[in-house]
Amino acid sequence: MTQALYSIPIDLPLVRQGKVRSLYDVGPFYLMVTTDRISAFDSVMPTPIPNKGKLLTQLSEFWFRHTESVIHNHFISSLPHSMPPDVHPYLDVLRGRSMLVAKTTPIEVECVVRGHMAGSAWAEYQAHGTVAGIPQAKGLRLGSRYPTPIFSPAIKNHDGHDENISFEQLLDRVGREVSHQLREYSLALYEAAQARLRGTGLILADTKFEFGWLGNQMILIDEALTPDSSRYWDETTPVTGESPPSFDKQILRDYLKKMGANGPTDLPVDIVKKIEQGYLDGFYRITGQAFNPDIPVSEQWAGSIKRVMTPLIHQNKPPKD
Repeated sequence: MTQALYSIPIDLPLVRQGKVRSLYDVGPFYLMVTTDRISAFDSVMPTPIPNKGKLLTQLSEFWFRHTESVIHNHFISSLPHSMPPDVHPYLDVLRGRSMLVAKTTPIEVECVVRGHMAGSAWAEYQAHGTVAGIPQAKGLRLGSRYPTPIFSPAIKNHDGHDENISFEQLLDRVGREVSHQLREYSLALYEAAQARLRGTGLILADTKFEFGWLGNQMILIDEALTPDSSRYWDETTPVTGESPPSFDKQILRDYLKKMGANGPTDLPVDIVKKIEQGYLDGFYRITGQAFNPDIPVSEQWAGSIKRVMTPLIHQNKPPKD
């Protein structure tokens, strides 16, 4: 049985430690490493999911490639031989779960796009009849499709929890031009993903994007359209007012709610396997390929190293407002 990796000891300069990913400074680039940890409701579970980090990394790379025409992104390479010398001692453990990315200045906003009623949007709608502060039609149910996708920004509040904000609040935080760019790019990425999913039998119910500055250029950073940052549903599932079967982290959320769990919770073997299988099924339906943890997709594709954005590598400051 594959050993799930909760942590990966690496003696490199740590830039940022997240719930699932770590970012290291490796000279002109960052090294982004994804563990097998899984989180929900702002808590990391003590039980990791086998090969989850590799699957998320490979799926992000897949989507980075397929959305490049919408907006540039920070992905540079995931091939072992492209890694700087300082990374070589760790290649065995990093293979398939790491990528070189450009150094950027993050825009501290989470850009959520909602195509169907789910998650915190459902709670807001029940309480106020709105989603992202926008009034919605009466009679919508959990799983209902919106007439048009909704841009729903969020921030981390003082307690470190996600907090939805209105577009007007976003304007106050980052300015008019940047706010409109974030909304336009987010909606365009969502539409591109939906177009790519046609014929797979999957619906992208909602997803979250993050952006950053590479020089004066806004680009897509972090992960892209993974089952950690998105809700994927089967398109044949009828809208019943219940949470639809999913191929994403909702499996964990539903379990925690059922158990009344609050905070880090040990996961039983059957739930771990259910989450793992949901991710595997989603990967296959999205990419058309079976997930292989031993042969990353980057090593299956020719011409895998993306353009290196050398003119902007050392100019990673945001434009003046």
